[in-house]
Amino acid sequence: MATSGAGDGCSSLNGFVSEIEQKQFTDLPAELLEYILCFPVLKHVDICNVSCSCKRLHDVCHGRGKVWGHQYKLRWPRLQKHYRQNECCDWLKEYRTRHTVAGLASLALTQRSVTQPCVGQVLGDSFAEIESLGAPEHFCEDELLSILNSDRRKSLTLKYYAKKILYFLRQKNILRSLKMFLEQPAEQQSALEGALLVDQYCNPLADVSLDGISSQLEEITDKVKKMLRIKNPSHPSLRVTQGDCFAVDDFDLQRQVVVTLNAVLYEQLQYKGNECDYYNPLNSYIHQVLLRRTGIPISLSVIYMTLARKLGVQLEPVNFPNHFLLRWCQQQRGSGDIYDFVYIDAFGKGKQLTAKECEYLIGHQVTADYYNAISTTEVLLRMVGNLLNIGKRGEGNEKSYQLLRDSLDLYLTINPDNVQYLLLQARLYFHLGIWPEKVLDILQHIQALDPSQHGAVGYLVQHTLEHIQHKKHPVEPEVKRRSAPEHLELQYSVGLIMKHKRSGYNCAIYGWDPKCTMSQEWITTMRVHQLSSGANQPFYNVLVQDGTCRYAAQENLEPHSAPLEIAHPEVGRYFSEFHDSHYVANEELQTRYPEDMAETLAFHRTGRHYY
Repeated sequence: MATSGAGDGCSSLNGFVSEIEQKQFTDLPAELLEYILCFPVLKHVDICNVSCSCKRLHDVCHGRGKVWGHQYKLRWPRLQKHYRQNECCDWLKEYRTRHTVAGLASLALTQRSVTQPCVGQVLGDSFAEIESLGAPEHFCEDELLSILNSDRRKSLTLKYYAKKILYFLRQKNILRSLKMFLEQPAEQQSALEGALLVDQYCNPLADVSLDGISSQLEEITDKVKKMLRIKNPSHPSLRVTQGDCFAVDDFDLQRQVVVTLNAVLYEQLQYKGNECDYYNPLNSYIHQVLLRRTGIPISLSVIYMTLARKLGVQLEPVNFPNHFLLRWCQQQRGSGDIYDFVYIDAFGKGKQLTAKECEYLIGHQVTADYYNAISTTEVLLRMVGNLLNIGKRGEGNEKSYQLLRDSLDLYLTINPDNVQYLLLQARLYFHLGIWPEKVLDILQHIQALDPSQHGAVGYLVQHTLEHIQHKKHPVEPEVKRRSAPEHLELQYSVGLIMKHKRSGYNCAIYGWDPKCTMSQEWITTMRVHQLSSGANQPFYNVLVQDGTCRYAAQENLEPHSAPLEIAHPEVGRYFSEFHDSHYVANEELQTRYPEDMAETLAFHRTGRHYY
């Protein structure tokens, strides 16, 4: 466990001891010795050395004592939430385990980032290694967070894979929580809690918790009560404290709550439906809806229904086509007549509609079944289905693929036998070249559920088995040397920060081709023939500031006059650090472009801006 600078603490201790010359150090009371050994400058190696000096100090530094407890809490403060206050624990054992996790996790990540650049392999193999340590899961998470919170410009590749592992680790836990949630009796399932699990799964690195969301909703509830008190000081909703479950039976009193809720939510707080950017996935995430005060019908309905229930008004979710609604019974409970309900449009500022007016929202008639209340599980399927459709509408980039993967995971956790989405999941994994063994399991499940899918299943099984065989004999990446005769027209190199002359975006080069290698269709669509050199010039793979990856012609690029870091999620996949004015290629990228970093360094050393 030795670390650098180990003697600094001992010298401080020695200085302290020298001040108590009239009395031997070891004769001091145990409480005072513990106090001294908890001095902030002392490190764990100092405590190890002190405890080996004599039996008296060894006993004072026992594993369950204050000294090692102090060292543990000082070194890993984020882990304190996992322990009860004044908990009796073997802190020395905890320290050793957490210290071991730090070394092995970093080593596993470093090895994977160099030897297995495929993200799927990193998630599978590295996580298995970290899990095999036998340490508590939160130790692994804490180490990953430590890596992510280190120097912003350094260890970019290590951080890239640490982030992937943390994403995977947290999603695994959230999926476990979702399964437990779905096992609860239907009447105990909260739409808010379910929607929050969807939110957390799609945003596992965000700080989103049920306590935090509930606190925000409680603040809105207090605002409603404050306004309601002015209108009706004796309203029964005002006497309810947080966590109470009750219902207001009088319809006039219910109406006062609904009217006041609309006034606070839509007039005072300015919540609204996001008509301008309807298909933004942020509209489906509860924490983002509360932050941005805008959403789509289903997310706003979940918030509206939760707030109304806190104030004693029971609303029910309605799976209306193309426009999610809430219904509010105007008669005695248990009525099955759709005309006994008022329908609330949370997307439309809480507007109250009759059954007939609901049809005007979508422009056609529907059967009475569409006005029925639905379960929390059905609410979640509708919510996840929206995200799934957004993922399918995506541009085929990393972000849209991730959303599609996440929403498929969620949908199939809720409804595991949906053949359509099982097949989509298998095709997606096959397309991305990840989890081939899992693809075979999915295909086997599809065949058992629906034998008529044997054609599609057979095709994917054949090609997946071929993929597994190719994995056993990986192809070495192509090595591109800029000194080769066919590469003499190259002006720029990997790691340079560039600016696109026409589009104006900033980007970083992570690859190049001596000539355009895209299809003729792409060349025609992108009007490459209109360039002065057409497709017969170097083209560069670039990471763009907006998070996209593009393929840019040499004549359209110029070195950036004031190069800055590019905020792109894939930067760490290719670069190990940002150094002054350029990125440093990681080992994998340097293997593929072995002569580029020297060119990049020479470019900045000579102060060139144009060739």
